[in-house]
Amino acid sequence: MKKKSRIFIAGENTMEGKALIRLLKERNYNNIINLEHGETVLTDYNVLEAYFKKTCPEYIFLLAGKSGGIKANQEMPATLMLDNLQIISNVLSAAHKFEVEKLFYLASCCVYPKHAEQPMHPDMLMAGPLEPTNSSYAIAKLAGIELCWAYQREHGDNFISAIPANIFGPEDDFSEENSHVVAALMRKMHEAKKSGNNTVEIWGTGKPRREFIYVADLADACLFLMDHYNNEEPVNIGSGAAMSISDLAMVIRDVVGYQGQLRYDSSVPDGMPEKVLDSTFLNSLGWKPSISFEIAAEKTHQHYIKMT
Repeated sequence: MKKKSRIFIAGENTMEGKALIRLLKERNYNNIINLEHGETVLTDYNVLEAYFKKTCPEYIFLLAGKSGGIKANQEMPATLMLDNLQIISNVLSAAHKFEVEKLFYLASCCVYPKHAEQPMHPDMLMAGPLEPTNSSYAIAKLAGIELCWAYQREHGDNFISAIPANIFGPEDDFSEENSHVVAALMRKMHEAKKSGNNTVEIWGTGKPRREFIYVADLADACLFLMDHYNNEEPVNIGSGAAMSISDLAMVIRDVVGYQGQLRYDSSVPDGMPEKVLDSTFLNSLGWKPSISFEIAAEKTHQHYIKMT
């Protein structure tokens, strides 16, 4: 992209979208369509088509789509799946129609099979059943990867895709209904510390392993791939910061300064037993994360305190 290229962020109000807009501004990309024209309704194709006709985007980052943790996936599978499918279909269709130079689509690490070998590589996609607790959402995200590939094959469109590790950071969703694990644990321990509660209950056994990436590092990787990658195969965006949920809880406990006990509720599903990405290809292109998990967790907690 050039500094004056017309850039559209589909999902400007997401944690990822805000981080990417901040990064683009810092690096003097001064023609971000969202800043002049605002967001549009991505689930309505007619509205989106009119928006594209008016703004003529050249480069698109597709980061939008409703998401949530295990609770949200169990309670709203149709809502999450339909929202993502509609956005993916509309944005890619409009991008093709208006002949954008390039589109970057961000999927989710839940697209990998439940029992995929670790670390996970894109070759493993669709090689086995998905994790049942988030399969509807995962199928929608898989459809986005497949549709990028299909547009490349059929029309030669430069639509690329990437699969991130579990994302966290400032402006994450800390709500009880939709928070992912880092934000959920941070909220629970902060509230317990504030109220003097001596026990925090954590869903599952604490045994599953997850890999986490700070949202600022993710934004940097998205921009890097937009500038350096043009092939069909999706690219993993990992950090190397993999740990069990129980180890994660201890780190968050230290960051929050909570002194109480952690109790695991094994009656609640764990989700996938392990989700660690093989990011050697992205590293070989020249990208690596710059912020340690501990520092990123501190920054996230500081932001959360300001919010409450």
